[in-house]
Amino acid sequence: MPSTSWASTLRLPKSTFPPRFFLGTSEKLDKYNRRCTDDLYAWQRRAGRRPAFILHDGPPYANGDLHIGHALNKILKDITCRYQVLKGRRVDFRPGWDCHGLPIELKALQSRESTRDHEKPLKPLEVRELAKKLAEDTIKKQKVDFREWAIMADWDNAWTTMDQEYELRQLEVFKAMVEKGHIHRRWKPVYWSPSTRTALAEAELEYRVDHTSVAAFVKFELNALYENTFLALEDNHWPVSAVIWTTTPWTILANRAIAVHHQLEYVVVSSASHGSLLVARTRLVELEKACGENLSGNVLASCMGKDLVGQKYRHPLLDESVIERRILDADFVSGDSGTGLVHVAPGHGMDDYKRCWEEGIEPFAPVDDHGRFTEAAMPKNPQLLQGQEVLGAGNNSVLDLLKTEQSLISSHSYKHKYPYDWRSNMPVITRATRQWFADLSEIREDALEALNHVEFLPTGGRDRLSSFVRGRSEWCISRQRAWGVPIPVLISQTTGENIMTSRSLSHIISIMKLRGTNAWWTDDEGDSVWIPPSLKDKGPFIRGKETMDVWFDSGTSWKELDVEEQGQPGARADVYLEGSDQHRGWFQSSLLTNIASQVKSEELLSAPFKTLITHGFTLDQSGRKMSKSEGNVVSPYDLYNGKLLPPTKRKKGDKYSNSPEGFGPDALRLWVASCDFSHDVQVGETVARAINGNMAKLRVTFKLLIGLLDSHEPQRSIPFMQLGTIDRMALVRLRSLLSAVHEAYSVFEYHRATAAIFSYINNDLSAFYIESIKDRLYASAKDSLSRVNTQLVLWEIFRNLSHILFPITPLLVEETLDHLPEQLLGFHPVKSMHGPEAAEQSRCVTGAWEDSLLQLDMPYLTALNAAVKATQELARNAKQMGSSLQCFVAIGLPSGNAGDAFSAAIQRRARDLDDLFVVSHVDIYSTSATASDSDPNLPATLKSAAWSYSASCRPLVGQQQQQAQEKEGEKTQSSQEPLVHVYTPAADKCIRCWKYTIPLESKLEEKMCDRCLGVIEGLGDEGLWEGKPGMREAAKSCRDRTADDKLREHWESKT
Repeated sequence: MPSTSWASTLRLPKSTFPPRFFLGTSEKLDKYNRRCTDDLYAWQRRAGRRPAFILHDGPPYANGDLHIGHALNKILKDITCRYQVLKGRRVDFRPGWDCHGLPIELKALQSRESTRDHEKPLKPLEVRELAKKLAEDTIKKQKVDFREWAIMADWDNAWTTMDQEYELRQLEVFKAMVEKGHIHRRWKPVYWSPSTRTALAEAELEYRVDHTSVAAFVKFELNALYENTFLALEDNHWPVSAVIWTTTPWTILANRAIAVHHQLEYVVVSSASHGSLLVARTRLVELEKACGENLSGNVLASCMGKDLVGQKYRHPLLDESVIERRILDADFVSGDSGTGLVHVAPGHGMDDYKRCWEEGIEPFAPVDDHGRFTEAAMPKNPQLLQGQEVLGAGNNSVLDLLKTEQSLISSHSYKHKYPYDWRSNMPVITRATRQWFADLSEIREDALEALNHVEFLPTGGRDRLSSFVRGRSEWCISRQRAWGVPIPVLISQTTGENIMTSRSLSHIISIMKLRGTNAWWTDDEGDSVWIPPSLKDKGPFIRGKETMDVWFDSGTSWKELDVEEQGQPGARADVYLEGSDQHRGWFQSSLLTNIASQVKSEELLSAPFKTLITHGFTLDQSGRKMSKSEGNVVSPYDLYNGKLLPPTKRKKGDKYSNSPEGFGPDALRLWVASCDFSHDVQVGETVARAINGNMAKLRVTFKLLIGLLDSHEPQRSIPFMQLGTIDRMALVRLRSLLSAVHEAYSVFEYHRATAAIFSYINNDLSAFYIESIKDRLYASAKDSLSRVNTQLVLWEIFRNLSHILFPITPLLVEETLDHLPEQLLGFHPVKSMHGPEAAEQSRCVTGAWEDSLLQLDMPYLTALNAAVKATQELARNAKQMGSSLQCFVAIGLPSGNAGDAFSAAIQRRARDLDDLFVVSHVDIYSTSATASDSDPNLPATLKSAAWSYSASCRPLVGQQQQQAQEKEGEKTQSSQEPLVHVYTPAADKCIRCWKYTIPLESKLEEKMCDRCLGVIEGLGDEGLWEGKPGMREAAKSCRDRTADDKLREHWESKT
């Protein structure tokens, strides 16, 4: 008798979709990328009139390669935009780049260090041309990398802050602020970077907590005290010196006052080494440490701070005939630090400047752009300090001079928080210079009110941004560099007056429209075209050479929204999404420039953004900040090309042996989507393993789904309630997934959406549904009703899963579409389901996917399934069974619980339990009162079983479930729990489907069940029965041709 390969008659899934990703197939990857980015963006822009969604891009800096932080930011934006497309909205997303500023200028200058004339000073235009070339080259490279990550955007219309049209719009904003009186020039202390020789804004600083300064206790000798201040002080205790403590001894030369607090008590103490010293009583212990003496027992006199106000004193190093110095009252003085007396240098401190301004005391800062002392530091002996760096040798020289004058009590190293230039990573100083400032005092309250109407995610962002705005009164907007947007001021060569009016600005902007901003530097200084007619006879004038702060550049990018909305003024972005550091940067500058340019009316002024989202920073897998010196920098490419993964041994002859371990750009995107970006996020080998495992799971899942849909016809449909129990359970769970994912997407919690998707794939799809339907898909007839209905459900799963994964892994989804069966090739998870109406029309299972009775039963069925699986494991551990089909199951329902919800659910679903549990047979019986192994009600097959294992089952039912059951008239609590028995199958194994359903007394040549006999008979291949007459005769009586004919007629009538 010839043997037959019955496996060839099974309909096993076949798919051309590869289980691994090939980085080497760049042509295919480019095709998928183009389809899901450029083509899709263009399609959704022209797909009818729909509400717009604007995500305004916070521009990355055009001065280097992209890093993992760029990936986090841009992919979050892309996921946001793609979800809005799924919802049917028209997305506007134009990428931008920040191109001006010192980092680009310095990097451009470094590029010429290898040339012969690198030491030759460059003209401003040459600097600008070098910087522009660097920015353009960087943008080209960054754009390629961004697009490789499948970022869907209007790349052909990207904007940069160096575009002429952008610069002109920025100047119009500046002009509006001038017209409203917000812009002025003032001699005032600002953060100054000696390393880069320019003023800095707060947002351009990094604070380091490990900076070490040389701090000092210094004496200032008081003049004769006011009468009655210290009546008890005897003549031999004069003179008295006020003691200050400072971490910047070099600023002593710019001292203009000493500050006290009127409510503090001050004492004069006698020091054997330093004479009579004035200090706050609360700081006496600190002074004792500085002097190395016990001073507490040597108190000579005391007074309140208010009694010292107005007292004059002498500078220890300078001639007192020029400047008169006195003691002031100031709220910033504390009795908890220093000496309770504060050295005040209005040219080197913000608080000092404000307090002295109130007293009419001018700031003084004898320090040049390089951070070196000028000759003004010591006018009578300039050679002592001139040219010395204040943060180095100059500071030490001041201490030496103080020591020589016996004014230095002591000095010591002091570690504390200190500002650094974020570009050069060098310390900054506070230095008074003439700068342009934006006065925020009239803008601030309107800006804070506007924030009350903005949604913040995380919600703590509101307080953070508000605190920055509330604490800011001015903004230094001028920079002493060539690469940037010029501040369009005309300076009188006769008087030095700065001319900046609405008329002069309008005229200068009109010339820049014709000649470009470069002409501001290249045109001859005497070119009168820049002078407005009203000033022609008041010259000569020169053009100012300062540029605007880069935060002002990017902060006016909201003007691009008007461009995106085709000239509609006042357009607002739906979302701004950047790192949390932008609360003190771009978010703030965008808000302030926008509010400052709006015209006040009865309506409230609004922020340029409706929703403001911030994400954390990227850290290595140990939670440390990434740095090249630490060697822990993770590149975005390391995450998707497999570099982070340990080497994997491949089997010899593996056709994928030349493919990398990584899963391409979608792996990078999946990492981003999996992160809770409201906190700092980590990346490393552990994360890469998890991401690659999930990517592999997605590919295997899609490969299986595509293979199972081989014969699905897209025109078929069926009402939901006509499906079987397991199919309806699958769709109810799918509906639950879709609800959870869309809810998570809508509140920008993409990690919750991702977690829900993989929980569904692993548990509801793979472990439950696919396992339950394999038999009917593989072994049933091609057109059997159960198989066709299952394919309808699988198609709903495929199209919806690809739909909700499209924002996260668009390249993977696009790839799956090329491998669909020919009859399904027209489907697209976005275009075919675009908006609620299209999504509804594309469904093949119609009606609401709701079944209240089934949903009451599902917790019980789930609990019962878990109990069966657990009991099967007992048998497997004892090596009694392998496949779950190698057993029968019996369920004992307590006889006294006829109205019990659990029992009712099991009885209602009895015909589906063998498929649900993936077993060969299920019996249900009523247990007796004893419910033991000797129970007379046990099925006969169980009583005679060679082996059996039992367990009880109790589901967890929530309050809502209980209420629903009571409404159905069912009891929610069992007095006894159902019993689950797993035991030896009392039948032979079908050689084709492997189910144990063949009667033991069967005489067929080969053991085959009636279902399989009928399916093979329906194939019409008589050769399969050769030498098996008994099976041929049995098959003829088994095939249910009538059912197949009815099904065929049903679908033909549909089409």
